[in-house]
Amino acid sequence: MTGFLGQLGQKLAERWLTLLVLPGALYLAAAACARALGQTHPVAVSRISGRITTWSHSRTAATTAGQVLLLAGILAGAAAAGLAAQALGSAIERGVLAADWGQWPFPARNLAARRTASRRARWEAVHKEYSDLYRAAARPGATVTDEDRDRRLATWHGRTRIAAERPQRPTWSGDRINAAAVRLKRDRHLEIGTLWPHLWLTMPETTRTQITDARQDLTRATALGGWAALYAALTWWWWPAAVLAAVLATVARHRIRAATDTYATLLEAAARLHTGELAAALGVSDADSTGAESGDVVMSLLKPLPPPLAGD
Repeated sequence: MTGFLGQLGQKLAERWLTLLVLPGALYLAAAACARALGQTHPVAVSRISGRITTWSHSRTAATTAGQVLLLAGILAGAAAAGLAAQALGSAIERGVLAADWGQWPFPARNLAARRTASRRARWEAVHKEYSDLYRAAARPGATVTDEDRDRRLATWHGRTRIAAERPQRPTWSGDRINAAAVRLKRDRHLEIGTLWPHLWLTMPETTRTQITDARQDLTRATALGGWAALYAALTWWWWPAAVLAAVLATVARHRIRAATDTYATLLEAAARLHTGELAAALGVSDADSTGAESGDVVMSLLKPLPPPLAGD
């Protein structure tokens, strides 16, 4: 037990250092540059060296106790900045996935509704074009050229860039997660919200580890967006921080999309692969574990009965 607790403490310390302290220390350094340089001398490196020299000769930095207090303050400030970035990342994650956008406050809800309608209109237009091309190619006796195939493939990619399925959320990432639920409902009659807690308990440990890692990648990607927001706040005092914020926001957007796609793919794959094991655990042994009928049986066993009517 002592060895386990020691190893656990070491891992927690490593995560605290890598996720909070080191990024927070970089942010504090940027904030110090913003204070020392300001908008009038944004790239004057000599001013930074002069300010560091002044700080190093101060009474606080000259004593051991002062150095300890200074180090403790830096660590505390870095950790606080890291926690702030994670909190902003959680808000960004909620906005990016937009699972509950219909319950957002009035202005945000209306903007999300208009964006969802716009994305849905664009998707349906491209989907109609793709459907026409597909039907034309599947028509008996039709001559399909390489140019026709390329056009149909380009149209398919254009539709996927908007959303994998008919848009129901205002963001690509939100629709990517929702696409897994839509496909499982359409193909296997499985409702992921009801199915997932029970499926999670029956999946192998390796599968759960992969899904957990993918979910953590998504959390880290949105936390990077939180850091971008913090750096953007420094532009009020130091405009080069806008460059850092723009770079971090661009990287965060790419990582959020990649992590969301991986996470959604693993969710759908796990549901398709392991629902048969869940069905066997529920005593459904004679149903086809890959068909829609099995999905109906499994869902009927998982859904709780509604409360009895008043007076019954």
